[in-house]
Amino acid sequence: MLWLKTLHIVFVVSWFAGLFYLPRIFVNLAMVPAGSEAERCRLLLMANKLYRFMTPLAVLAVVLGFALWFAFGFGGAWLHVKTLLVATLVVYHLYCGHLLRGFAEGVNLHGHVWFRWFNELPVIMLFVVVWLVIFKPF
Repeated sequence: MLWLKTLHIVFVVSWFAGLFYLPRIFVNLAMVPAGSEAERCRLLLMANKLYRFMTPLAVLAVVLGFALWFAFGFGGAWLHVKTLLVATLVVYHLYCGHLLRGFAEGVNLHGHVWFRWFNELPVIMLFVVVWLVIFKPF
C-alpha cells in the first residue's frame, strides 16, 4: 500500500510541474512579437513536448488515486471534494491542450496577463487539495 501512495504522490508532483510550467510557456507565446517565427516555433515545440510528457503523468496520477480510493474506502466528504477538484484539474489540463492547439494554429484570444492569472489556478487547487488530504475537515 505504501508503494501505491508513493507512486501516486510522485506522479501528482510530476503532473503539477507540467501544470505550473505549461501556462508560463503560454505567457511567453502571448508575448512573442509579430515576425518572430523562430521564437514562436521554439516555444511551441517546448509546449508540445511538455504537454505530451505531462499527459501520461496525469493519467497515472488519477488512476493511482482511484486505486487508493478503492483500497482505503470511500469515507469522508473531503474525499469527494478532493475528487471534484481533481476532475477540475483534468479539465484544466485538457483546456491547456486546447489552448496549445490554438497557438499552433495561430489563434490566441488571450493576452499574457490573462495567462499569468490562468497560471495561478493549479496553485490554488493544489493548496486546497493538500489541505483536504491533511486536515480531512469533513
